[in-house]
This record gives sequence, structure tokens and C-alpha cells, in this order.
Amino acid sequence: MAGHDLLIDVTSWEGTLDVGKDPERFSLDLRADAGSLQVREGTGGVQALGEDDKVEIKQTIEEEMLGTKAIEFHSNEVEPLDGGRRLRVSGELTLNGNTHPLDFVLEVSPEGQVSGHATVTQSDWGIKPYSGLFGTLKVRDEVEVVAEASFQA
Repeated sequence: MAGHDLLIDVTSWEGTLDVGKDPERFSLDLRADAGSLQVREGTGGVQALGEDDKVEIKQTIEEEMLGTKAIEFHSNEVEPLDGGRRLRVSGELTLNGNTHPLDFVLEVSPEGQVSGHATVTQSDWGIKPYSGLFGTLKVRDEVEVVAEASFQA
């Protein structure tokens, strides 16, 4: 009741989606700077999330959860679906110094927009979900990661 659902932006990242005529050679590589996470907004909770709260959350993420290590994803398979309008991606995510498999689907528009989402269970990557106020405020172990991007040929 006291907590907020947070929307956090990754402000420094890069990615390469390599597609061509041969689907066997499709690949996706992403790299994000964990130190670039910025709290955009927090919804819910008893009171509005202020700017000081956002700074404190960022500091907690860096000092107690992720540090400033790079977050990386490297695909080992990218399979076109629905005539290329969707891509099923399988690969490995490195987060907090730990690497585990991660699968997700990307939607690809004819205009070059790419979007998708994946659920990451923090404890699988050695991250203890945040808990405060003597355990009355907890972050869920499962976090939804949403990606939206435009690509250039």
C-alpha cells in the first residue's frame, strides 16, 4: 500500500538487430549501462513519488542491487514468425555478473518500430529484491522489462 509501481528508463544503451536473407544468421545484441537507470514515475502508493524519492531509489539500485556493471544480452537464436512481423528471440542475459537464458518475442512494424517485453526474476540473477521499512515495503522478485526502439537499415 505504501509502495509504488515504478517505471524506470535506461538512458544509455545500444543494440544491434542483424537480419538478412538467411534467418540462420539473424542475431540480437544489447548492452545497457546499469548506472544510467532513471526513475521516470511511480504510480500507486499512499503519496506521490517526489524527485528526492527518485534519486534515493536510483542510489539504492546502484549501491544495493545492480551496481554500475553493464547489462548485456546476446542471442543464440532469432526465429522469424508471422512473415517477419514478430521475432522469437532466445539467448543469454548477463545481469549483476550472472548469466542465464532468456526468451522473448519482439514485434516488428513495417515502419521500423521494435517492441517487446520479458519477465526477469531478480533472484535468478543473484539480486535480492529490495525490502525496506522493516519488511513492510518490498519489491516483487519478478520485474517486467519493456523495450521499445526504432531501427535503421
